[in-house]
Amino acid sequence: MPDMALTSRRLGSGPPLLILLQLDRDGWGPVLERLAREYEVVGVDLPGFGDSPALPEKSTPSVEAVAAAVAEWLPGVGLTRPPVVGNSLGGAVALELARMGAVGSAVALSPIGLWTRPEAAYALGSLRVAHAMARACAERPGWIAGHPIGRTVAFWQLVARPWRIPEEEAAAALRNLARSPGFERTRRAVRAYRLRAFTPEVPVPVTVGWGTRDLMTPPHQALRAARLLPGARHVSLKGCGHSPMSDDPEQVSQVVLDAIGA
Repeated sequence: MPDMALTSRRLGSGPPLLILLQLDRDGWGPVLERLAREYEVVGVDLPGFGDSPALPEKSTPSVEAVAAAVAEWLPGVGLTRPPVVGNSLGGAVALELARMGAVGSAVALSPIGLWTRPEAAYALGSLRVAHAMARACAERPGWIAGHPIGRTVAFWQLVARPWRIPEEEAAAALRNLARSPGFERTRRAVRAYRLRAFTPEVPVPVTVGWGTRDLMTPPHQALRAARLLPGARHVSLKGCGHSPMSDDPEQVSQVVLDAIGA
């Protein structure tokens, strides 16, 4: 696979810290600002999301393929085994990057891949509905984002308190969801993904965080993560949903900082 021209942006100064962005991109703002006090934060849109192109049509955008694309992209932007942080799909990609030794450490927040077949169908089906809603109001996302009830309907499965999401952030998230070029192909491809245990042990330091109010990948999946990754650090994000950055950016920032040693 040729190196991809992924879209990234940098914030702050210090040692590099890679943040994997996809549908949750607009919820990361306060966390990135906090982390940028200590690190040069490099936020990259995963292939097929945000402003990054999708993987080639002939390829399958599996979690492993997305991770491989990011690993191949790293040297071209001057990053050598940086610590990485991701949520949901990004969390699974972070774990696969750790598995292959492409990063120095990994923080995975509510990673996908610890689900049963029915759980995967439920989670990805709810995202398909959200995608259809976002596309329906693509020209005027304020119809939904401008009212607490609209934000609750749009983001209930992702955020514990969706009515609190700022209107501008909600509108930007809907636009991102509607126009991400690889959304549907990736949604179909990752349904079969199951996280495999690291053998013989976790090759780099790994932290797995799970929101206590996660409705998309419920907290009992964290127990499966603990069994598969006994060498990792496992933490609970109290009061947070599937995308905890929007619920409690300070708590998420502290988990990341604790994990990478700041």
